Amino acid sequence: MQDGAVATPATPVENETPFKNLRDGFLSSVPSTQEFKEAASFDVSKDESTVSITVVGASGDLAKKKIFPALFALYYEVIWWQHFTIFGYARSKMTDAELRNMVSKTLACRIDKRENCGEKIDQFLKRCFYHSGQYDSQENFAELDKKLKEQEGGRVSNRLFYLSIPPNIFIDAVKCTSSSASSGIGWTRVIVEKPFGRDSDSSAALTKALKQYLEEDQIFRIDHYLGKELVENLSVLRFSNLIFEPLWSRQYIRNVQLIFSEDFGTEGRGGYFDNYGILRDIMQNHLLQILALFAMETPVSLDAEDIRNEKVKVLRSMRPLQLEDVVVGQYKSHTKGGVAYPAYIDDNTVPKGSLTPTFAAAALFIDNARWDGVPFLMKAGKALHKKRVQFRHVPGNLYNQNFETDLDQATNELIIRVQPDEAIDLKINNKVPGLGMRLDHSNLNLHYAARYSKEIPDAYERLLLDAIEGERRLFIRSDELDAAWALFTPVLKELEEKNIIPEYYPYGSRGPVGAHYLAARYNVRWGDLGI
Repeated sequence: MQDGAVATPATPVENETPFKNLRDGFLSSVPSTQEFKEAASFDVSKDESTVSITVVGASGDLAKKKIFPALFALYYEVIWWQHFTIFGYARSKMTDAELRNMVSKTLACRIDKRENCGEKIDQFLKRCFYHSGQYDSQENFAELDKKLKEQEGGRVSNRLFYLSIPPNIFIDAVKCTSSSASSGIGWTRVIVEKPFGRDSDSSAALTKALKQYLEEDQIFRIDHYLGKELVENLSVLRFSNLIFEPLWSRQYIRNVQLIFSEDFGTEGRGGYFDNYGILRDIMQNHLLQILALFAMETPVSLDAEDIRNEKVKVLRSMRPLQLEDVVVGQYKSHTKGGVAYPAYIDDNTVPKGSLTPTFAAAALFIDNARWDGVPFLMKAGKALHKKRVQFRHVPGNLYNQNFETDLDQATNELIIRVQPDEAIDLKINNKVPGLGMRLDHSNLNLHYAARYSKEIPDAYERLLLDAIEGERRLFIRSDELDAAWALFTPVLKELEEKNIIPEYYPYGSRGPVGAHYLAARYNVRWGDLGI
């Protein structure tokens, strides 16, 4: 997928922080108990602390397109700190001025925040610096540490490292950061981008290696999908609206569909994608995380650990995915409207004859009292996002005859569109005006763009702010990761060992026919057929 960041093996000590509306812990790499006590008793004020953010892999696409723009958005939203520094770190040779020029091309102010935009960009860029170095060089990271200290000016330093680098060099970078660039007093944290391994074994090995240099609460495993506005709103919708919570169970819900589609192919990213495929790239993380949030029991509080505990319970209650409950596909070339669209294997970065799926559909089940027997259907594909909750038919419905033979027309549905055009729709039945008794279905619609004039923040903005503030609610804990991989690893191995040939579907279509047979087996019709 993308690249990530580094941190240090410090130990957390709770204390008041200078940050707005939050509490945090200091992470210190000092070894003695006495020094820990001194750190814990140190009263930090805004003037005495600073935040230093280092983007490791600063010359990459993720950094340029997402991380730097998100940091700037936080800056001009005035959610920033009196003292802060942003460093780019990569192997590319670059000056501070060249970094600022590169970053400036990706910055823009929100529609509702255009006043003094140019001035804000200039102020932000003055806080950006660059240091070139190897990812496995302790000497280079020691040089970075020296530059960071110069900017920190003797204040208590809180340091965040975003690893925007390939996963095969995570550990080298973390080791060097931990030994040569961690904060002496204050916290040090590392954001790590997915993929978090390829299966249970590789994920466990990565976690074990990271924990040689970091504590668990220093590791922020980022899944940017969890930072999206509608995903955040999911628990609010359920737990703060009395009309939904009583219905949120097998007694009323017939099936739940999580649908992710992209209308483009790999387009030059085939080298990365072919190593992981759609099951690993989308299903095992993005969609499974949303499923866990949707299906979890009411947490004791909104505390990060309480929420993550409930998510883990859901994942541990799920049956491991079986091959018969999975359909995989791969897009082939297709001509439409006089335009020729290439096949997946036509991408020059994809190995010839690759069997890597670009589409997958799966049926999953949660074996607990709330969800027993309810199929959770996932569908994800390229060159083809919704979450759809389909309720059961009304028992003995008086008006069934008015819907003729298609009872699905009479089924209530809750549709949550995560992107694009964020919206929440509730499908209800109503009478068509007139002398007869003809029924129709209508949508009660909350369309975010129409309801709210404010531009919706990018997911990376929320997640970066949470990492700086020490809020772990939207980040993935190691036991969550273990439980997620336990569900998918057996079927992934079976697909690869048996060389299962994916079902081919035309570029720009709705995916392979096999997905419809899978849904029909559980008496379900995909909810995106009419879109």
